[in-house]
Amino acid sequence: MDKPTLKNTLKFFECLGKIKSRSMFGGFGVFCDETMFALVVNDQLHLRAGSGNLSEFKKLAMTPYVYKKRGFPVVTKYYAVPENWWEQSELMMSHAKKALSISREDQQEKKTAAPTRIKDLPNLRLATERMLKKAGIDSVEELQRAGAVRAYKALQESHSDNLSLELLWALEGAIEGKHWSVITPQRRNELLETLQQ
Repeated sequence: MDKPTLKNTLKFFECLGKIKSRSMFGGFGVFCDETMFALVVNDQLHLRAGSGNLSEFKKLAMTPYVYKKRGFPVVTKYYAVPENWWEQSELMMSHAKKALSISREDQQEKKTAAPTRIKDLPNLRLATERMLKKAGIDSVEELQRAGAVRAYKALQESHSDNLSLELLWALEGAIEGKHWSVITPQRRNELLETLQQ
């Protein structure tokens, strides 16, 4: 159970900003505002690694969290923190701030390096790109112009299969440049209302 560790983590980091958690990678992603910088999984806290702290994490023999996707191991950028860091709150906070800063930089880079193909947008794959092309949406620009609801309606018209609402959230997330799971319930309701008009 990750709940006690998660509770301690959320409380510990609340001085950094608006801290919340979401199910991710079989555990819980820890977000400050909209930036994920830590992961609680298997009762352990993991911090985001990047060019600013990776060599230090490796020197400390910290290990990355690995999960299975379709039977294949996926190595994440989140490294398990040593247990004794919990007793050294300044050290823990200093590493957490660095992890948060690295995550924010990565987010900025992703925003500036805009994807040129639909399949490269968050949440979307080659299959989605093909479906959208069949529906007459050929480029990232066209998808952004159409918006999630119009794109979803175009897909409904060009595909005989029933489409899940998850695809609507995925399209919205792709346009917004974020994972579909972070689309707020309020925004989901707005999209549903627009879809039903």
